[in-house]
Amino acid sequence: MHRVFQRICPFYILFASVGSEVLEKSGYLLKMSGKVKTWKRRWFVLKGGELLYYKSPSDVIRKPQGQIELSASSHIVRGDGKQTVQLTTEKRTYYMTADSPNILEEWIKVLQNVLKVQAASPLFIQPDVKPAVKGLLTKVKHGYSKTVWCILVGKTLYYFRSHEDKFPLGQIKLLEAKVEEVDRSCDSDEDYEASGRSLLSTHFTIVIHPKEQAPTYLLIGSKYEKDTWLYYLTIAAGSTNINVGTEFEQLVCKLLNIEGEPTSQIWRHPTLCHSKDGIISPLTTLPSEALQTEAIKLFKTCQLFINAAVDSPAIDYHVSLAQSALQVCLTHPELQNEICCQLIKQTRRRQPPNQIGPVQAWQLLALCVGLFLPQHPFLWFIKFHLKKNADSRTEFGKYAIYCQRCVERTQQNGDREARPSRMEILSTLLRNPYHHSLPFSIPVHFMNGIYQVVGFDASTTVEEFLSTLNQDTGMRKPAQSGFALFTDDPSGKDIEHCLQGNIKVCDIISRWEQASKEQHPGKCEGTRTVRLTYKNRLYFSVQIRGETEREKLLLMYQTNDQIINGFFPVNKDLALELAALLAQVEIGDFERPFSTPAGQVTSLSKFNQTLKQVVEKFYPKRYRDNCSEEQLRYLYQRLSTKWMALRGHTAIDCVRIYLAVVRKWPLFGAKLFAAKLLTASTPESRLIWLAISENGINILEYDCMRLILTYLYKNLVTFGGFQEDFMLVVNNMSTEEKHTEKLLFTFAKPKVNWHGSNQRISTIFIFKNVSCFQMGLKYLDGCN
Repeated sequence: MHRVFQRICPFYILFASVGSEVLEKSGYLLKMSGKVKTWKRRWFVLKGGELLYYKSPSDVIRKPQGQIELSASSHIVRGDGKQTVQLTTEKRTYYMTADSPNILEEWIKVLQNVLKVQAASPLFIQPDVKPAVKGLLTKVKHGYSKTVWCILVGKTLYYFRSHEDKFPLGQIKLLEAKVEEVDRSCDSDEDYEASGRSLLSTHFTIVIHPKEQAPTYLLIGSKYEKDTWLYYLTIAAGSTNINVGTEFEQLVCKLLNIEGEPTSQIWRHPTLCHSKDGIISPLTTLPSEALQTEAIKLFKTCQLFINAAVDSPAIDYHVSLAQSALQVCLTHPELQNEICCQLIKQTRRRQPPNQIGPVQAWQLLALCVGLFLPQHPFLWFIKFHLKKNADSRTEFGKYAIYCQRCVERTQQNGDREARPSRMEILSTLLRNPYHHSLPFSIPVHFMNGIYQVVGFDASTTVEEFLSTLNQDTGMRKPAQSGFALFTDDPSGKDIEHCLQGNIKVCDIISRWEQASKEQHPGKCEGTRTVRLTYKNRLYFSVQIRGETEREKLLLMYQTNDQIINGFFPVNKDLALELAALLAQVEIGDFERPFSTPAGQVTSLSKFNQTLKQVVEKFYPKRYRDNCSEEQLRYLYQRLSTKWMALRGHTAIDCVRIYLAVVRKWPLFGAKLFAAKLLTASTPESRLIWLAISENGINILEYDCMRLILTYLYKNLVTFGGFQEDFMLVVNNMSTEEKHTEKLLFTFAKPKVNWHGSNQRISTIFIFKNVSCFQMGLKYLDGCN
């Protein structure tokens, strides 16, 4: 009867698919609404770790009325009544009531199952977690087969409907489970046979038999995949009787079982030690013949890197080899265990005992572990190997210590996404990075023309990089100052790219370098490097109180840059006043030319040259273009008069005065974008300024920057790319009847997108609230 019910009720199979742990459910619940505090009946759907609710079951094909995101920090509390439950998430608390106590118990049980899986699963705690192995398999249990996407993380096998799903259908705990290959010729298991003879003849089979649970069969299409799954599942199950995997893998597991006993003869086995010859088969189990072939090629590339002497004039040969080998491993993550094992092998000598391998093998290993780490048990093996060879008295031992640092940092910040840059490789090859806590460095430029050199390592994120920079320069955190880090564009065009905090600095440099090569093929390598600029990105008026003197200074220079390029409204008189203030800050008190006849010519020439430089640097281009010689002399005279009036004022005083003046413009701090506006009421486009400020989205006249209208963020319905343009959908509040209005903006065509995305929209964090930014507004990258 149990089997019959399963066959006639597919929903039963769905809810029973997690080995008695239901993770999905749907049904009616009463939900307490927001401000009015009334109960409303809604159709709830729990799926994929999210709780969605609709007006009725027929609305599930439409956009849900609401979404409740569940996480490991969410918790459930029973309400005062027998049919009420309180669900608390990171954002708010929800109150729901079921039609009966039994229905409520069902919901509580399913929700607790979901929260339990999320709390126990690294997939949700660490989004960047790297599975040991993954793939599409056929799972058979209780006589029913289903094709699922499987991921092995740690000692748990998760399975999903597809590789796109973020929440698993279920999981199998592998600790102390029995894992073995099924001999199909003599198998007679009833459940297994029920899956169909057609599968048996075309698939290899692995059975997982957890303690006190029914077995699960995994049907796998090829021998290579079967060997890979069998090895990693066996390791995850904690088996001490290792008879699966390659000879190298079996030796590593034997060492693991004896906790790496230093006196063991296993360490001297030729398979684990340096070899002058190539390998005829991979050191690790790989899921396809193509990857096995690639692994053998990889070893040859490593050998070329290790055996060719590093020659400074021809060092790009080693750069090319290292980038080629490590790019292959980023493209095919299955080879990451392989290259780590190859480099461990090549940094170990068999004779004499404990002699370590060539220094270039250690250098390549250092580059490797700065990008990614191998899976267990190879991670244990590499850590043990590094600990055994770490010695600050030898060159090899210093590299081993540096590798230990890289392993620790990669574990802390996760894997990289791009191969090492030329700069990273040269720094590793030409100087031992052991001697530097931050082995790489790069200048960061400011809007006042100076720069600060900042150190970083292979795993440093932009957030960590800026923390060091702010500490060195006396600035606040970006969340308080509104400053952000930008790169120039590798094409050489006047575009900047804002960098998100979780990206690694080395990845940015590498991607910029690759894009530059593509944009400028044939040019001498190393002639162009990425330029980093630190400047204000989001202006928060509420943060003025805590501004540091450095922030004020840089904000002044950034405003000046906007003024001279026409992004800030000033008349000629005000522009001259501001130029004089900047001259006093940068040069100091104005000095009149000497009146003695002997020095008058030289002094006057220097006097005029200084005034000319000040005008070119601090006075708007549109006001000085097409000026006659007479007009320029009159301009210099007026500037000198205003500058002399500031004699004795300190730089701090001038900065304070400058900012007090420019902050009188209501849109000070807004980011301006030249665009063509097209609305339903005005079919012909017109040129305008789109000004994004903390208070809303502003449309200005292009010529005089007069404010036309403002859309508050609370009236913004949605925004985003529309074909080749950018669209805003807003609530029109000018009429009695509320209706939405679509605004279409056309920007200049994009130049280059080297971030790996085909979209032209780059995220600018602007937030939706009356007092502060609370939402992410996106607009076209490089439109100015």
